[in-house]
Amino acid sequence: MTTSAEHSTESAEQSHLLEVRDLAVSFPLAGGDVQAVKGVSFSVAPGRILGIVGESGSGKSVTARAVMRMLRPPGRIVGGSVQYLGKDVLTLREEEMRKVRGRDIAMVFQDPQAALNPAMRVGDQVAEALEVHGVGKAEAKARARELFEQVGIPEPERRLKFYPHEFSGGMRQRVVIAIALANRPKLLIADEPTTALDVTIQAQILDLLRQLRDELGIAILFITHDMGVVAELCDEVIVMHHGRIVERGDVKDVLSRPVDPYTVALMDAIPKMDAPLRADAPSAEAKPVLEVRELKTDVNLRRAGLWRRATPFYAVNGVSLHVDPGETLALVGESGCGKSTLSRTVVGISTPASGEIFVDGAPVQGPAERRPRHVTRAIQYVFQDPYSSLNPRRTAGQSLEEALAIAGVPRQEIRRRSIELLGRVRLGPEYLDRYPHAFSGGQRQRIGIARALASDPRLIILDEPVSALDVSIQAEILTLLRQLQEQYGVAYLFISHDLAVVREISHRVAVMYKGQIVEHGTTEKIFGSPEHSYTRALLSATPDLQGALA
Repeated sequence: MTTSAEHSTESAEQSHLLEVRDLAVSFPLAGGDVQAVKGVSFSVAPGRILGIVGESGSGKSVTARAVMRMLRPPGRIVGGSVQYLGKDVLTLREEEMRKVRGRDIAMVFQDPQAALNPAMRVGDQVAEALEVHGVGKAEAKARARELFEQVGIPEPERRLKFYPHEFSGGMRQRVVIAIALANRPKLLIADEPTTALDVTIQAQILDLLRQLRDELGIAILFITHDMGVVAELCDEVIVMHHGRIVERGDVKDVLSRPVDPYTVALMDAIPKMDAPLRADAPSAEAKPVLEVRELKTDVNLRRAGLWRRATPFYAVNGVSLHVDPGETLALVGESGCGKSTLSRTVVGISTPASGEIFVDGAPVQGPAERRPRHVTRAIQYVFQDPYSSLNPRRTAGQSLEEALAIAGVPRQEIRRRSIELLGRVRLGPEYLDRYPHAFSGGQRQRIGIARALASDPRLIILDEPVSALDVSIQAEILTLLRQLQEQYGVAYLFISHDLAVVREISHRVAVMYKGQIVEHGTTEKIFGSPEHSYTRALLSATPDLQGALA
């Protein structure tokens, strides 16, 4: 295990803002207590950034909430201490702890949309964070404007009057950071603050956090599952697994020379920007499975009035592309660029305003329910969120049986085919009678892929299929997809914002920006010699694990 020296002397203890010792958190459940955090100890010094990394269920977010005494019921702290400037916050009365939260220790949560009040102007929300700690209204308003400038929100005077829905995801996260900084805390706890953001916005938020550390001397406890972000931002890192710290130390030491088997496996599973390219590109001589010509999709839902013409808004604006048999075409771009609208138009969920769609050379028109069965069977869809894409009231077997029935499989063959489909995604027949809640995220996504395979499709559209999964599960799903492609010759339209994943899975790449394809080519060309400025910006903003550790 990579270890840092234990802080045993009194002078060393006084140099730390936060000292967590033997923290233990338990969740009492009907079947017995679940120990979510088991004897965790660490410290954070002024002006330093400590990363806590680990996969879902490792205990990292529970640890952060325990420090703030904000555990969700029925969680409770059952042992240890949390010393802030020498005082154990676990012994404080709740009214005393409220004074610590926000004033001395502040927290930035993963989802800025959920953290902000949608019915309240953002300026008022920043001012409210000040007023609860005794700041007058006039001073709070002036401080809110100052904070907006500090976190890089343009036109702060005007933007203070905006509501959360009027901001982009990155700007909402800046507002949340402004609220956290309102009372000039000495310690900022950031729980997955960039996970839901595009890579260019993520880079801006990471730059902002570095700036706050450098200019204000704030200490940061940064919780994430993204090793690339840790490598670029943090000074030290601790790795958590099953509620325990399995490795700790300097970032470069831990990430470049991991010792614990779990850390080694975690590092091996991470998609890398210098990973070898796929060398199994299919021949381009065959007729494309999917071809799209000059496609436009209008997403303006406002109807024209008697005196007003509806102004079209083309989320997809003149897009042309094709996918060959057995090929993976990656479609990349940031949120709002039109990737998902394009895929929804291809499968008939959204209606195109103009343009043409061809499946196996035959023109396709109309919504999905009006298309011939052979067309709907030829193209299937796997959604981003494995948690919501399965009916919680249906077993895995029932979901597969429904897909097989729609595909025209005879009733007497359905059970056998269901078992066969599970086998294709490396799951046994015992999973047929289980409900979605009994599966892990990776297992749910395997069920989603099995369901898509029910009709023996020629093309599967994979819409961010691994973005909600931990890196080790992500690696398993990517390996599975490649194996299925090699075995059955299925083509993929792989939609993603993660360029490291795209490099690993794709043969060709199309880059989408503001509804248009701005660049396309082989994966080698796009990653090796990008021509469009937007493609170059995407590549430069992607956290480079190997580069940061060099």
